[in-house]
Amino acid sequence: VQLVESGGGLVQTGGSLGPSCEGSGFPFDVYAIGWLRQAPGKERESDSCISVKEVRKYVESVKGRFTISRDNAKNTVYLQMNSLKPEDTAVYYCARGLFCRSDIEAYDYDYWGQGTQVTVSE
Repeated sequence: VQLVESGGGLVQTGGSLGPSCEGSGFPFDVYAIGWLRQAPGKERESDSCISVKEVRKYVESVKGRFTISRDNAKNTVYLQMNSLKPEDTAVYYCARGLFCRSDIEAYDYDYWGQGTQVTVSE
């Protein structure tokens, strides 16, 4: 099982980034995929999740700015991030699970990617 993130980078406040997460070694279309982030000195926190049936969940802090989507033909999940803020600066990870929890802040994931750095400058 492998999850590989790409597409992070440096952007100014108000800008956009669209990291992606490619899975391999497992049947991608039967797993939910979540995005999480970890800022320096803080705990890892969940910010979005997309289920097998493409039900999407977001934490309040990213609602209306982030959009999660998936393309099962490419074994890939995307995270479109708009109106970025300095507080969005973090390492962003994707992870797989059997389902997206209704309380998005909690999560049950068994495999994680290595992360991609997102930095939002003032």
